Formats: sequence, structure tokens, C-alpha cells
Amino acid sequence: MTTTLITGANKGLGHETARRLVAAGHTVYVGSRDPGRGRRAAERLGARAVQLDVTDDASVAAAAAAVEADGGLDVLVNNAGIEERDEDNGVIGAADVTAEIMRQVFETNVFGTVRVTRAFLPLLQRSAAPVVVNLSSGLASLTRATTAGTPVHAYPGVAYPASKAAINMLTVQYAKAFPQLRINAVEPGFTRTDLNGNTGVQTVEEGAEVIVRMAQTGPDGPTGGYVDAEGPLPW
Repeated sequence: MTTTLITGANKGLGHETARRLVAAGHTVYVGSRDPGRGRRAAERLGARAVQLDVTDDASVAAAAAAVEADGGLDVLVNNAGIEERDEDNGVIGAADVTAEIMRQVFETNVFGTVRVTRAFLPLLQRSAAPVVVNLSSGLASLTRATTAGTPVHAYPGVAYPASKAAINMLTVQYAKAFPQLRINAVEPGFTRTDLNGNTGVQTVEEGAEVIVRMAQTGPDGPTGGYVDAEGPLPW
């Protein structure tokens, strides 16, 4: 039985990924900052709930201890993330972004990923087929961001794409440091979720496809990659 933890899984892409992996036979932990929402989501899904705030050391340590006590972990999906938006749900561009906005976004998207990965690495290293899936974004592609005429080039935000570019580098460095793990960054696509004020153009079912596929990567599968549903993306 494969055991999987998904952060930020009480709604959106995390919730749909949990649903699909439960259906695939995984024992899934729904990581949620709010214990009540996490518990209700887990009950709907036939999963297990674990309180996990990726910005809090004590919360992450307690979650790791709970999962370890229940038997360990095979797959970690670092899904929890936030995007910077103003009161009118508009993206905050370079003229208005502040250090505090950057700090808030990086605290969840980057430092949270490091915090969770570090806490669960000892459990993953005991698995026969350990996998880490990091949620990135097509907006993290420096190639596309510097190519005029692409949607990524047109996107005005700063903090979110910068945080996801950092996720890509973390993915590469972790993959090199831990070759026994399969560690990849995925771009789910512009999906309708609370993160973007439900402005996305595809469903969570469509967005979760690549996450679910990479969560089931075998020991001989790719590692250190940056992919979407159609294949590798340009860095």
C-alpha cells in the first residue's frame, strides 16, 4: 500500500489529487491548516486528516510524527501555495509589490516546501519507492517569461512566479542530493481555484492529471524534471 501526504488538500487541486489517489489505492493524508476543514475533506474522500500548517515548524513536526507513528510515507505532494492579489482580486505587479508581499508568498510557497520536505525526508528515505511532487507553475519558466507574445511574458505578477522559479531550483537540487527519490516539479495549468479567484480556464480534474501521474512515478521514473500534462517544460 502506497502512503501519500498532500499539503493544502482540503480543497482545489490538492483535494482532487487526493480523490484520484484514494481511487488508485493510495492511503492518503489530507494535510490542512484548518483541522476542521481537513477532517471534513478526509471524511468525504475516504482519506486520513492531519493538521499541517506549512508555515509553522511545530505543526509540520507534529504532522511528521503522526504520519511516522502510523507507518511512514512513500509520496509527498507539496501542493499548498498562495498568490499575491489586491482587494479587487487583481495581480500585484512590479510597481506595487513590496518586500512584505514577497515574504508572505515565499513563506508558504518556498519556505513551506523546504520545511515540509525536510521534516518528511527521513520517512521517504525508508520507502522502497519514494516520490516528491512539487507544485510549480508555467509562470516559473524564465524562457517563456522572456519570450514576447506568450501568456507568461504578459503576466505582470512578481512574487508568485518568483516563488515558483525558486521551487524549480529546489526540485533540481533536491533531486541531485537524493538520487534514490523521484523528485519533480509540475505545472498543473491555469486551473479554476481559490488561489486565483477562480479565474482559471480549466477544471481541477484537468489540472490534477499531471500531479496524479507524477505522484505515481516508479523507481525508474524521471527525476529533477519540470513538466506539465504534455511533457517537459522549458526552464
